[in-house]
Amino acid sequence: MRVLIDACVLYPTVMREVVLGVAGQGLFEPRWSPRILEEWARAARKIGPEGETIARGEIASIQARFPRAEVKIPQGVEARLWLPDPNDIHVLAAAVGCSADAIMTVNAKDFPRNELADEGLERVDPDGFLIGLAMNAPDAVQSVGEAVLAEARRLSGEPWEMRKLMRKARLPRLGKLLGS
Repeated sequence: MRVLIDACVLYPTVMREVVLGVAGQGLFEPRWSPRILEEWARAARKIGPEGETIARGEIASIQARFPRAEVKIPQGVEARLWLPDPNDIHVLAAAVGCSADAIMTVNAKDFPRNELADEGLERVDPDGFLIGLAMNAPDAVQSVGEAVLAEARRLSGEPWEMRKLMRKARLPRLGKLLGS
């Protein structure tokens, strides 16, 4: 399955690490556009001047890790599309341009299912999507969750628990599944 990932999923860190971790296990093919990556970098400025620099390093890392993930938006596609927020049309255009099966976003209101269905796409939220993958490949998703948990503990020095970390990352159902 080919899934275009919106910037709101790539930033924050834990959500991104889990999503891309399962992609790295071969459970789906991630896609994004240069503009989506730029939105991530600009959003990271909110944490301070070093935030954007860190994000750009992380972007370079995922580009190297997933060299086929970056897609170009075909000329003229954006002009024929509509979404409630015109600033999100580029996301839909990128998904259409790469023949994605779905757009992964936490921004449901700006990606109405009927508009996506007209383009042969579905909208998936990260938590629900990851739960579905965990049903089919529990060991792979569990190992990704454990690796992300270990890294969060290492970087923060905090004794994170799976459920709490995933809940903070807006992945509460996955945390419940992995933490049990």
